[in-house]
Amino acid sequence: MDILTDPVLLKDKLIKFYNCRILRDHELKEDYLYVCNGKIQNPMECFWDSNKNADILVDCEGGIISPGYIDIQLNGSYGYDFSSDPEIIEESVKNVSMAQLLLGVTSYCPTIVSSNKEVYHKVLPHLGPRAGSIHDGAEVLGAHVEGPFINIQKKGAHDERVIADAKGGIDVLYERYGRENLKKYVSVITVAPDVEGIMDCIEPLIEETGVTVSQGHSLANVKQAEDAFKRGCNLVTHLFNAMTTFHQRDPGIVGLLGTSKNNSFYYGIICDGIHVYPNSVKIAYYAHPSGAVLVTDAMSAQCLDNGEYNLGEMDAEVRDGSVYLVGTHTIAGSVAVMTNCVKNFIEFTGATKVEALEAATLHPAKALKIDNRKGTLNFGADADILILDDDLNIKRIFISGVEATPDNVKFSPRFSPKRNRSPVHIE
Repeated sequence: MDILTDPVLLKDKLIKFYNCRILRDHELKEDYLYVCNGKIQNPMECFWDSNKNADILVDCEGGIISPGYIDIQLNGSYGYDFSSDPEIIEESVKNVSMAQLLLGVTSYCPTIVSSNKEVYHKVLPHLGPRAGSIHDGAEVLGAHVEGPFINIQKKGAHDERVIADAKGGIDVLYERYGRENLKKYVSVITVAPDVEGIMDCIEPLIEETGVTVSQGHSLANVKQAEDAFKRGCNLVTHLFNAMTTFHQRDPGIVGLLGTSKNNSFYYGIICDGIHVYPNSVKIAYYAHPSGAVLVTDAMSAQCLDNGEYNLGEMDAEVRDGSVYLVGTHTIAGSVAVMTNCVKNFIEFTGATKVEALEAATLHPAKALKIDNRKGTLNFGADADILILDDDLNIKRIFISGVEATPDNVKFSPRFSPKRNRSPVHIE
């Protein structure tokens, strides 16, 4: 067995990655990267303070070292759906986490669409933060609950029977999700600031639970969107989709691109070429490049054949790369994978490799305020890294400093995967 794939053999071993370009400080630098016990190391401390030399050398063959990808909106994959299968939720988390790791996503937020109280209370305790490893797959950052406090006119693929308002204040949210569930297991909440009662819930919700509040599935005008942002709503869920269409006299939530001049505003964007026209992606990028957060919004059919699948209590159909609610033309999530979203972002916008990689690593980490340990290659950060070639194809994957390969990261799809959407080939 290769020592790099065995966490037991790697204990206390200093790994030196060389012949590489490292994504650090917003540029690709020719340098070495040192890893020990799952963390990125400061070489000065290793060599001068501890008088330690590298135990293992890894030749990156001139490749790029990037932090692992972070997906903060993932509904499911390989036949598993986090919202519709509460009876097998542990099986779903296990298999999706392993599959995502082989796709280069080293941490993610399992996402639940608008659901009833019973689903949240049953599922959320299984979606709380948990460390990533070759045994458990990608790190779970906590759930993303998308709805049900959204505008029914912008429900998209959400079940209108469970959509709710917050007339009763924040207690309504606590009753639906569970107060302790929010504190322990939830990372992101998507709400519509124009829904009655929601605006007054934003600040206490952040203060009491620490969640990231995102606005989406909304008919909010630009004033309401700005008000929500000022109250702490620093993220937008899948920009352009399920929100007010841009208008010159009232650009709605999209107008936040023109009003926020600081780096605390972020917007998720689905770069599959279907959800958002490439020109629109380019407009968002030019308006606020440091706020772009690439998300897949993938559902259970990710990496599977055309056919019908579950999305919460709804039925969705995959037709040649697009996902629709059965019998409609309503888009219902995607089958995108993050590595393709990164490449598309460059093609659509003209962004540099650094900007595209940071949109899938640093920016989501900053949006969730976890960039002290995720999304960077800074000293002390988690050693979740990808080795890429110049075309940003994934060559090698490491999680907590241990190499992940199809031989030591196993999962069981619920359906046979389509060949051209199988996990990234790792040489």
